[in-house]
Amino acid sequence: MAIAGYTNAGKSSVLNRLTEAGVLVENALFATLDPTTRRTAAEDGRVYTLSDTVGFVRHLPHQIVEAFRSTLEEVAQADLVVHVVDGSHPDPEGQVSAVREVLGEVEADQVTELLVINKMDAADEETVLRLKRAWPDAVFVSARTGSGFEELREAIAVRLPRPAVDMRILLPYDRGDLVARVHRTGQVLQSRHLDDGTEMQVRVSQHLAADLEPFSC
Repeated sequence: MAIAGYTNAGKSSVLNRLTEAGVLVENALFATLDPTTRRTAAEDGRVYTLSDTVGFVRHLPHQIVEAFRSTLEEVAQADLVVHVVDGSHPDPEGQVSAVREVLGEVEADQVTELLVINKMDAADEETVLRLKRAWPDAVFVSARTGSGFEELREAIAVRLPRPAVDMRILLPYDRGDLVARVHRTGQVLQSRHLDDGTEMQVRVSQHLAADLEPFSC
């Protein structure tokens, strides 16, 4: 999952709130110059990663897009783009258009987008009502106060892809690497320790299911 947004929209602050990560928060253009990736989990145990990205600006020069292309193209590989918007800015709609324009340039405009309107503690009531009418599916938060983050976590969980394969496996105790992979990328529905290993009912991706097949029971 990637976090994108106009410069100073509060992407790093949102990332901090979601993951308790110690990411640099600075009121400056391109304060985030390299992707910062953190791991967290949904309430159902699905683990996912969030990558912070460079802040966008309106009419981002082509040479800047090219300079950061490798960074921005990571967004195109994400399962979900959390698009953070400064709700207190005079023109949040313009910021959204500018970000979507750049996402289109790096072919990331087909990735599922979740709009997150940040800085609600600094936005006036009229603006909030206008933005809620314009973007009824957006989540409205304040990274400064923490308001709205329970709803944001729920919205992310709903949009995250779910592992596709259910299986029962018996992993020997010397295969802790596979146990870790299941916990990291799948869901453990049931688990119990037996004499010859750990028996688990899991929900995993097809790729991981192929690696676990020899241990199916």
